[in-house]
Amino acid sequence: MTDTTRGTGRHGSRNRRAQPLNLDRRIVACALVLGCLAGPAWAQAPAGCPVSSTHVTAFQPLEHSRAAVQRGRLTVLAVGSSSIEGVGASSPQRGFVPLLEAGLERRLPGIEVTVINRGIGGETTRDTEGRIPLQTSLTVPDVVVWQWGTNDVLRDRPTGDVVADFRRGADWLDRAGVDVLLIDPQRLPEDTDNPGFKGRNPSLAAMARTIADEARTRGYAVLARHAAMADWGALPGGGVGPDDLQLNDDGYACWAENTAEGLATALR
Repeated sequence: MTDTTRGTGRHGSRNRRAQPLNLDRRIVACALVLGCLAGPAWAQAPAGCPVSSTHVTAFQPLEHSRAAVQRGRLTVLAVGSSSIEGVGASSPQRGFVPLLEAGLERRLPGIEVTVINRGIGGETTRDTEGRIPLQTSLTVPDVVVWQWGTNDVLRDRPTGDVVADFRRGADWLDRAGVDVLLIDPQRLPEDTDNPGFKGRNPSLAAMARTIADEARTRGYAVLARHAAMADWGALPGGGVGPDDLQLNDDGYACWAENTAEGLATALR
């Protein structure tokens, strides 16, 4: 009798302790799920970043991507050079592509969004154009985000050659039947000491206007990144890292948020 009573007491004590433990586990599990749903803490606009859908202009409705959203699944292929690859970010998850994916998921609730990174640092428009057929065939995207023009300007390539390279890639994309969002060049710090970058912003702005003209002709969408960066003065370094070329974490976050805001608005 005595042994049975002590045994029951021990079991009772264990049961009383187990209940709070199970509750703690449920709370932790719930917190983890909510954290996953909320996305990374940095997947939003940093302080000092003005976010507006007006930076994205869609010259024709993005019908293919809208249909994909209606089906509940959107696939984006991002191509271009180092800013697509994410060079300069403190970690891969703080680059443009992961933050764009997070930003689109927040703005398109219930939609499975996948953004595929196929950026390669140092590429010119010719380099990217040469990869577009293979990458488009492999990934089967609904929309292609194509960043181009910066390296072409910095290497003093003739604008006519750059446009010819772009048009070859655009012809392929048109045949593939995908939507396209063009990203124009970044803005460089005016006070840079780098002789290769100093005084380049007028040429980069001219390339941005050329890209807008090509987007209008093709019926693509375009993000005016060069113009948007003029309002990033409150960001550290104006959103540009210490090398005066690659974006920093705040620059990537601000760019991704503006892209997500404009693209999601065009898709609604």
